[in-house]
Amino acid sequence: MIASAELRDLDFEKISRLVYDLCGINLHDGKKELVRARLGKRLREGGFRSFSEYYRHVTTEEGREELIAMIDSVSTNLTYFFREESHFRRLRQVIQTMGGTDSKKREALRIWSAGCSSGEEPYSLAITAMESLDGRTARDVRILATDISTRVVRKAVSGMYPREKFRKVPTDLIRKYFQYGCGQWEGYYRVRKEIRDLVTFSRFNLMDPFPPDFQFNFIFCRNVMIYFDKKTQEMLVNKFYHCLREDGYFFVGHSESLTGLSHPFKYIEPSVYRR
Repeated sequence: MIASAELRDLDFEKISRLVYDLCGINLHDGKKELVRARLGKRLREGGFRSFSEYYRHVTTEEGREELIAMIDSVSTNLTYFFREESHFRRLRQVIQTMGGTDSKKREALRIWSAGCSSGEEPYSLAITAMESLDGRTARDVRILATDISTRVVRKAVSGMYPREKFRKVPTDLIRKYFQYGCGQWEGYYRVRKEIRDLVTFSRFNLMDPFPPDFQFNFIFCRNVMIYFDKKTQEMLVNKFYHCLREDGYFFVGHSESLTGLSHPFKYIEPSVYRR
């Protein structure tokens, strides 16, 4: 009975509303089968007899850990190194104009990867920054990488990835910034420690208030807002604006746009905006 539990419309509506209220993800009717498949596994592992019993559990104090696991399960995470590579070219160009070795302008370069998934994006950002510094050092780079999924954050911290994630990475960068695995890790690469040390990973819900010390030169929130409705997108975009430094850049996914949203950003080019 557990293996074939039916996801009734009422249960789907309750779960969808809970997910929306917690993290802004809009699970419309087209996502019902995805929710049934992914949470069905949680039901089987937890011994729940129905989705309604599962819902009751995750809305109790005792079910808080399972609630986080539920969010992990319905979050979609698909990425690879240097995805949407034109953004990294733009990042490199801008960094190279940011003060060079002038000590008066040598504040730490701060970048936020918001919705970092399993870490390919923030590590790509770290590599791009290091390739762009022109005389500055790694001490000038600080990258915050956050995601609502504890599962992908744990994976990101390890810095270990299969070979297929590197189809956009030039061979010289692989040799410079990655170590090839051997034995049980054959077919994998690990990000070198000097790059891993530039990135701080943390679980963070974008629906929560942003801390006052969130001030960045660049914010990447790519292929995240497509899961939000317009009201949530507009709220989030304006929150991002207020934690960008003057002349800071905001990047969204190539399939995303701020068109139709009320915001103060200056349009630079498709998917790239500036404060």
